[in-house]
Amino acid sequence: MKKTIFSMLALLLFTAGSYAQGFHLGAKAGANLGKIDGTSFKDGYELGFQLGGFAEIDLSKTFGIQPELLFNQTNTKVTNQISSPFQDGEKINLNYLSIPILLRINAGQLLTFHAGPQYSILLNNHKTTLQNAGDAFKSGDFALALGAQVNLNALRIYGRYNIGLTDIGDVTSQSKWKSQQLQFGLGFRIL
Repeated sequence: MKKTIFSMLALLLFTAGSYAQGFHLGAKAGANLGKIDGTSFKDGYELGFQLGGFAEIDLSKTFGIQPELLFNQTNTKVTNQISSPFQDGEKINLNYLSIPILLRINAGQLLTFHAGPQYSILLNNHKTTLQNAGDAFKSGDFALALGAQVNLNALRIYGRYNIGLTDIGDVTSQSKWKSQQLQFGLGFRIL
């Protein structure tokens, strides 16, 4: 088993090295305008941030894959709902480790479109004001990510929309809680 894993890892490294023009690593950071859809939450987007790293793997001149590892902060505010476990106006901060795996479509050298799934792991679980009620949010969020990126040599300027596909609420409620984020930022290709 260890030999198989080592062989696969060696093959991956050799393949990445042989396609040096088609494999790049970079870092990125930017704004994360987030909200949670549901009757317990205010409708507006709240400012958070995101930062992390990415890889660009070109499969051809037109198509590629872009896996990322990001720290995302999603903020929202609560409305005055009797069924809500939160206090009116309370600010909720959710920190996620997000892993998008994006299909890259290169429209020339300047513009790239992205689309793909994103799974986010909740790093902090905002406790409810009801001390014994447990955690208010589920430990993961599955979303669809869609965006575009401008490529200026090693600099990347990007915008993305993420829409949650699963209910992230972990409390008894008739309303489903789904996340949404608008992300804007800069990336820099390092290798």
